[in-house]
Amino acid sequence: MNMPRAPRPGRLLIRAIWAGTAFAASLPFFAQALVSPAQTGPWYKQIQVDTFLSASYSYNFNRPGDHALQYRVFDIKDDQAMLDVASLTVQKAAEKPGGFGFRLDMGAGQSQPEVTAASGFFRSSRTGEAGHFDVEQAYVSYVANVGRGLRFDLGKYYAPIGYESVERYDAYNDNATHSFLFGYCGPFTTTGLKISYPFSKQWSGMVMVVQGWDNVKDNNSGKSVEAQVAYTPNDAFSLYLSCLGGPEQTDNTSNMRQAYDLCATWQAFQALSVGLNVDYGHERNALGPGKSGTWHGFAGYAVYGFTDRFRLGMRAEQFDDPDGARTGTPQRLREVTLTPSYRIGGHFVVRADLREDWSDRNTFNSHEGLTDRQTTATFNVLFVY
Repeated sequence: MNMPRAPRPGRLLIRAIWAGTAFAASLPFFAQALVSPAQTGPWYKQIQVDTFLSASYSYNFNRPGDHALQYRVFDIKDDQAMLDVASLTVQKAAEKPGGFGFRLDMGAGQSQPEVTAASGFFRSSRTGEAGHFDVEQAYVSYVANVGRGLRFDLGKYYAPIGYESVERYDAYNDNATHSFLFGYCGPFTTTGLKISYPFSKQWSGMVMVVQGWDNVKDNNSGKSVEAQVAYTPNDAFSLYLSCLGGPEQTDNTSNMRQAYDLCATWQAFQALSVGLNVDYGHERNALGPGKSGTWHGFAGYAVYGFTDRFRLGMRAEQFDDPDGARTGTPQRLREVTLTPSYRIGGHFVVRADLREDWSDRNTFNSHEGLTDRQTTATFNVLFVY
């Protein structure tokens, strides 16, 4: 089968008109009820401090000898209680033209910081190892008095790509576990300059120039560029398109990596919301000279709120890695996840995931050897204050 040709670097900005993000789409069903309101008054009184905690326990019914959950993002250990992350956010919003702001997110835990830490910051660029602490986001903001407000963000921030998000006080997901698309189709963080502008009430756009995928210290002399556009015609429907491209291989600026992402959300009626995420990626010579890699997938989401406190989320997805460029094994992964969740008071959310993973290869460990499926249950508690 002929592999698609990677876009030339010069074409990346031409295609940027079709770029967009799903960052806003990742905001949770209960988030607004749990997030502190913005403060007004002198600048020092506008500083907002919030905390977030996630703790979980996962059980793998395959009972593998290594007690691992394969191809997962944060829930990687079987039969072990985990403090995923305890984070503190300090920020001053830059909302109006002429306004300055900043945001600092710091997190400690047994899983999230070790996964999302960026190379050259809290991850060794030499060994690739990360510890239990990370400065997850650290950036300054300025809104220039240009038109509707031209916004500049400079620093380190979570990559605005994909339907799901790295969980924090103002953005946690409908499922306790993360999708294959979230784990393998794009970066967790980017560091650099982000420029965004709301063209109208319906249209907005953004362009970023960054160090690369999950890098604070760049691993080559090239930069990556992301561009995006968002369309929200009304309160019920949103469409986000994005692309991110640049050289990501160490000491190599010739082999380009591109990721294209589409997300859509629709509030069908008050109790039901649905979502769609489609991803495509390509990297030249990802597996060696003359061996490029391509990956692609899609995921569907649905959330039904039975009451103001109880809801049921569902996710179904397919991720194709035909060259093994992302997972290390040429395979097709599928999964289905059901997540009932319940909000307790104004600060706690309790969630439980029942998830079934499949592969067209025998790649999952079990107590009897390799198998083509993995069944897990995860219990998760969130605290937001």
